[in-house]
Amino acid sequence: MTASQSRGRSVVWFRKDLRLNDNPSLARTLISGKEIVPVFIWDEEEGGDWKPGSASRWWLHHALESLSSSIEKRGGRLILAKGKPAEILPLIARKTRAEEVLYGRVYDPGGLATQQAVEESLETAGIRPESFNASLLNEPWEIKNLSGRPFQVFTPYWKKARSGIHRASESYQPENLSFADTNSCSSLTTNGLGLAPDHPWTEKLARHWEVSESAGLALIERTAEKIAGSYSKLRDLPGQDGTSRLAPYLAWGLISPRQVCQSVLQVHPEEEEPGAKVYLSEIGWREFSYHLLYHFPSIPNEPLRPKYANFPWLSDNKALRKWQSGQTGYPMVDAGMRQLYETGWMHNRVRMIVASFLVKHLLISWREGARWFWDTLVDADLASNTQGWQWAAGCGADAAPYFRIFNPITQGEKFDPEGKYARHWIPALENIPDKWIFRPWEAPGELLPELGNDYPNPCVDHPEARARALDALSTLKTE
Repeated sequence: MTASQSRGRSVVWFRKDLRLNDNPSLARTLISGKEIVPVFIWDEEEGGDWKPGSASRWWLHHALESLSSSIEKRGGRLILAKGKPAEILPLIARKTRAEEVLYGRVYDPGGLATQQAVEESLETAGIRPESFNASLLNEPWEIKNLSGRPFQVFTPYWKKARSGIHRASESYQPENLSFADTNSCSSLTTNGLGLAPDHPWTEKLARHWEVSESAGLALIERTAEKIAGSYSKLRDLPGQDGTSRLAPYLAWGLISPRQVCQSVLQVHPEEEEPGAKVYLSEIGWREFSYHLLYHFPSIPNEPLRPKYANFPWLSDNKALRKWQSGQTGYPMVDAGMRQLYETGWMHNRVRMIVASFLVKHLLISWREGARWFWDTLVDADLASNTQGWQWAAGCGADAAPYFRIFNPITQGEKFDPEGKYARHWIPALENIPDKWIFRPWEAPGELLPELGNDYPNPCVDHPEARARALDALSTLKTE
């Protein structure tokens, strides 16, 4: 037996923790002194109907390229495989003489089923599995209300869970990690995993994103120093650079929420600025979303509030396509949908506006919106996506009353008063004065001679659509 083998080896199975810093599995190998066998397995069937969409797969492809490069720089080799983790991990562990498999936990139904199958398979093979919290401040089961049940309202949840922002990240130098020689194990290339989607629009994404752990860490520093302090003032203004854009890096674990919170608290140790407190509560909403998904695993497909199961949604593919392509005739809605299709991301205030428009103005199910976001968002996250859409539809936890229907005209006038955001994404409106930018159909004819050609008329009338939505709500029984 060689000296390196006598140290022992640990397979580190990367899941949604695609980073070297603040990775509990890697930290454990430093404590034990074992060599690392790094592995990523693409199971294209995991998640079933909710397996990663096109934009998310694009992000994952590039994240794995970055992680592989980082490991290579430290003398290791990331093993890439395709198939069932429960079948592949025992084989890799035996071939590399690893005694254990370490990994970060996930909390979606498909991921939990995979974890259970892996643990059973490893234990049968005599290999020890050990999992860690690599993605959240608090485990979903740690936070309970006074009755010992999960929360369904954010404010009391965050009041109890908020202490998690002070949980320390793992402190170590990735350069000290010791990787085993894995040349005896076959490995696919990132291209061999077949992640990159066959979508022409994904070619645009590279112009807007640098997908790497180092890029995520740089954005954390920017968030702490330049974003968090003014977040409460700027977060709702899509024409301003007032948000962190950390969501896609969090979604696949290129960074951790612990790292984000620690960096913000270092700059704002007592949270003097209201903005920092509000920003940290956004991390809380992510935690709350995972809390809900874990305790109510059916919610990606079914409303949390049962009475909404019978809501009279419309089936209108023509209207759905107009919404998807940013051709509704309402500039604030269309700007958001065009930003999404170009960049794989949309400003959060605008996400609420476009979601409200789909489910209330068009009476199209929140499930259709969740599916579209799932395929087009680089930050697609089942917990946050589900919670956000059910909130907009009024059928989820902490939901606003259904009769609170966003007016897409006044929302634009309030949050994009100079029309900077709308004009950027809708060039046909570039020369429209501010007065009419969010109601161009009311502008004098000479200002928009091509209205209906370069830019469409509204697909629905706002007052009529609002009345129709309220009529639909009245068909439901009170809770």
